[in-house]
Amino acid sequence: MISYEPLWRTMQEKGITTYALINKHGISSRTINNLKHNKGITVFTLERLCEILDCTPNDIIEFVKE
Repeated sequence: MISYEPLWRTMQEKGITTYALINKHGISSRTINNLKHNKGITVFTLERLCEILDCTPNDIIEFVKE
């Protein structure tokens, strides 16, 4: 299972809110909803989040064995 728990920690560390992702950086509210519910996102979105947060994919997602 994919978990976006690292994303929320990274956002907190960088001082970026979901409001900023939506209104300042153009991430859709539907994508934010997918992230909150650990649903899939595109590689393009992952890349955008890495650019916005100045981080690597490991700072956004992790694989958790069920």
